[in-house]
Amino acid sequence: MKLQMHSIHFDADQKLINFIQKKADKLDTFYDSILDGEVFLRLDKNEKNQNKLVEIKLNVPGKQFFAKNQDDSFEAAADEAVEGLRRQLEKYKEKNS
Repeated sequence: MKLQMHSIHFDADQKLINFIQKKADKLDTFYDSILDGEVFLRLDKNEKNQNKLVEIKLNVPGKQFFAKNQDDSFEAAADEAVEGLRRQLEKYKEKNS
């Protein structure tokens, strides 16, 4: 699946981008009609440790899915966001099959 990565106000390293791509690719096993997606990585300007924000948009024919998560590392936030998308995709697939 083709993902566009956007890191807002910082440069994400290749390791992080590969990690998110690998996680998102696993979504294909739950729903095989995913067209593409966009990932936004942001550093939230708050005093707490949980200032890493990951937003993922996925496009499937006729619908768009979205998940957003904030944690103290981009990897943990991406994990949770991908998990949220997995649940949405499974529910959507169940409803439409």
